[in-house]
Amino acid sequence: MILITGASSGLGAQIAQRYAQQGKSLLLSGRDQQRLQQVKDNCLGKAATHVTDLAEAKSVSTLFDALPQPPELIIHCAGSGYFGPLTEQQPQQIVALINNNLLSATLVLQQAVKRYQDQAVTVVVVMSTAAQVAKAGESSYCAVKWGVRGLVESLRLELKYKPMKLVAVYPGGMATEFWQTSGKDIDLSNFMSAAEAAQMLVDALQHSARGFVSDITINRTE
Repeated sequence: MILITGASSGLGAQIAQRYAQQGKSLLLSGRDQQRLQQVKDNCLGKAATHVTDLAEAKSVSTLFDALPQPPELIIHCAGSGYFGPLTEQQPQQIVALINNNLLSATLVLQQAVKRYQDQAVTVVVVMSTAAQVAKAGESSYCAVKWGVRGLVESLRLELKYKPMKLVAVYPGGMATEFWQTSGKDIDLSNFMSAAEAAQMLVDALQHSARGFVSDITINRTE
């Protein structure tokens, strides 16, 4: 069983399709039931869906309650973007950015660790290259992504000697619906497709009895 958040579009939806092709059972989480159903329909009968508000603790707990057994893999893809000079950003949009990125990751990881820290569960947290390098015009976005990175790296220390593993993923520019509500007008012609990034990520998520890939950066070629 694999749990994927942010599965109603973009990278999460593409990852779901690839694991369905491998015959994996999936629980897909998102905020839009209609779009989740469309993704489910492309998953060869291998997926169930669950509408979740990841910024609300009870909703996240209910999502984890819906898992029929401990998952082998949790992939947290949910997030949003908001860009522009800090002086021009709207406070309510900044709050939404924090909720959709830092708060959601915190609540998902809290439930995962509470329930599965003593089991061989791999938790993948998809961030952005904005969690690695500061960018002008992306101050609040970088802040929340750096916050998620700090959360993951600190949790790794808490989980030392535990069988649960945390994998940090830093994808570069992808041509997805993410940009439509970001407030940033950008040329996407040289960006990766979500399908390309999903295939590279799934290929990279391999481990052995004595090792695992802990950090994955997916850069675009231009």
